[in-house]
Amino acid sequence: MATTTYPTAHITPKPSTDGGEDQFLEVSMGPQHPSTHGVFRMNVVLDGERVVKLKPVFGYLHRNHEKIAENESYLGSMPYTDRLDYLCSITNNWAYALAVEKLAGIQVPERAEYLRVITGELTRLQNHACLIGFLMQDMGASGTPLMYAFREREKILDLFESLTGARMMCNYMRFGGCRVDASADWLQQAQKVMEAFPRFLDEYERLLTENEILMARTQGVGVLPRELAVNAGITGPMLRASGINYDIRKVDKYGIYDRFAFKVPLGEHGDVYDRYMIRVLEMRESIRILQQAMREISPGPIQDPKTKIRGFRPKAGEAYGRIESPKGELGFYLISDGSPNPYRYRVRPPSLINLTVLEEMCLGQNVADVVITLGSIDIVLGEVDR
Repeated sequence: MATTTYPTAHITPKPSTDGGEDQFLEVSMGPQHPSTHGVFRMNVVLDGERVVKLKPVFGYLHRNHEKIAENESYLGSMPYTDRLDYLCSITNNWAYALAVEKLAGIQVPERAEYLRVITGELTRLQNHACLIGFLMQDMGASGTPLMYAFREREKILDLFESLTGARMMCNYMRFGGCRVDASADWLQQAQKVMEAFPRFLDEYERLLTENEILMARTQGVGVLPRELAVNAGITGPMLRASGINYDIRKVDKYGIYDRFAFKVPLGEHGDVYDRYMIRVLEMRESIRILQQAMREISPGPIQDPKTKIRGFRPKAGEAYGRIESPKGELGFYLISDGSPNPYRYRVRPPSLINLTVLEEMCLGQNVADVVITLGSIDIVLGEVDR
């Protein structure tokens, strides 16, 4: 049986200023490299240790998500959304549910809206904490920051498991609401986790934020200019780290986000350090949102009673639903022809869009900085390749 091999390095000649011949080094990083966060490959051309060219290579995890959804019922596609950004299944559910609700004109009860905000912001907390832990590990730190992050993540995953029955593939949202209600005991446990989280952030920042090694490795590295960020369609923490004030929770005010007071943190330089700090500050704002939502949630139904589960057939039309997922704008574009399954189903994944500027961020940097620049983008390959 034939096997495929991937070259790790290839040498090509380059012009020399003294009339001789120097050499570029072409290095293939991945798809098995531990710092590529999954089956992702970078073909990097180096002049010594300086990056002169970088080509991202996608597709190793392509699962035909969109075509499968076009041959599946609307509700039957909900569990598939869990597998996109598999760290953030609940926010994946939310974006898809929002698109279908727009398509079919479905209303969401108030309690369900609060539960969506609470579970969505808990998802943001565990995603950002893990991103920072992985980034520190990419930088060569010991496992301590990552283990601290995973300790807090476990508490949130325990909440998700007790609410939905699953720790990661939660399958929690439904068109017009949520699958199950949260008990008073669950809300009390979520309150305890939320109240303890600021102490974790304080410890994390004492460990990292003014660490001179961290600052030396990240400041001025992997800079994403404002103009490029806007022109490339970058969203989420990456965009805000470059100083662009754009958060879909503020712009669209989807769900009930217009009821909550929170700030949109912005960076100044668009480098790896700013992208780290934006995640820290966003976690603090998520706690503010959670405090308000926990205080204001009231009893009531969690599902629109008019929503049909069997024989669900939206009228012919199209809709685009989007949310501010932890990684940026996650959108679903749907076209209905009146049948039980979508005529067209398209995902707008933030991981893929944000990854397209990797070369521009890495040109002129050292090869060691490529790894932490990639880590600061925050990608999940299930969402990149679909």
